[in-house]
Amino acid sequence: MFDWSQEIVLGASILSWFIIGAGLAQTAVYLLQLIIAAYALSKRPPVARSALLWHRYGDVAPPIALLVPAYNEEVNVVESVHSMLALEYPNFEVIVINDGSKDQTLQRLIEGFKLVKFHRPYEDALAHKPIRGLYSSLITERLFVVDKENGGKADAQNAGINVCRAPLFCVIDGDSILEPDALMRAAQPFIDDPERTIAVGGTIRIANGSRIEGGRVREVRLPRRLLPLLQVVEYLRAFLMARLAWSRINSLMLVSGAFGLFRRTEVVAVGGFTSGSMGEDLDLVIKLHRHMMDTKRRYSIQFIPEPVCWTEAPESLRVLARQRTRWQRGALECFFRYRSMLFNPRYGRVGFL
Repeated sequence: MFDWSQEIVLGASILSWFIIGAGLAQTAVYLLQLIIAAYALSKRPPVARSALLWHRYGDVAPPIALLVPAYNEEVNVVESVHSMLALEYPNFEVIVINDGSKDQTLQRLIEGFKLVKFHRPYEDALAHKPIRGLYSSLITERLFVVDKENGGKADAQNAGINVCRAPLFCVIDGDSILEPDALMRAAQPFIDDPERTIAVGGTIRIANGSRIEGGRVREVRLPRRLLPLLQVVEYLRAFLMARLAWSRINSLMLVSGAFGLFRRTEVVAVGGFTSGSMGEDLDLVIKLHRHMMDTKRRYSIQFIPEPVCWTEAPESLRVLARQRTRWQRGALECFFRYRSMLFNPRYGRVGFL
């Protein structure tokens, strides 16, 4: 009779050594990221106060369009838009894209900001679901609302890119909260290096547990529940270590869909966000890398830690699992879609790292 015990022990040993090896490899990568991130931080100038930034960059800051996709956001949409309109930046507009909401999102916006239909010519540079109407506010000239058929987040962002006229656009989730000076800080690389900078990402922080009033984080506190508390540590590692390190060597592959600033012409050149993609933010950044390398142009995609965007983290395992499943499926989609870049010398560090 065949004895399976030795084969089982051998298989378990191989699996164990594989897990140990993978863990050691990941730890080595983290250590490398930590060293590079520490070096990058040491080379950054001291953090300037908001008033000094305004004095230094206020007259030369390029116009920015904030693109805010909204789907069934009737509860918080008015407060969120008020928060964005209060940002400290000299020249910006807020474009809310109502992506075929089935609730009262559009009606809340109409009532809250005295919206009226108007005509605004726009180019059809990117494909998206049909636009049903454009609205402007009688209260503020900074706010526009796009009402369109449902097509998903990427589709809504493409509609916003078509409608906006600013050279830079900022993508932000409807439930996110920006620090008042976040736009000014995120725009710095575009001002200091306008020829090469095509995208900039900022820090995402966990708002769970903090005191929020009037669309602002008034007091920073740690979450009381374990799950979001662990995510605080995870986000600090991901942003202040990993993304800072990859940005230093111009290999940053992800500018978060919760808060990122992009040059419109380059995004239009690569076809905008990929509709139907579960990782539309990762997909766009990979496309930008590929496009700039294919055209042999010098460019920079940066992460800077000073601009802060606050977001709510999942507090239950079910919601967290759903979020992470979506992230991992989106990443696998992108890796498969752009697999021709893998280990391709043409794409340098991006293809190898």
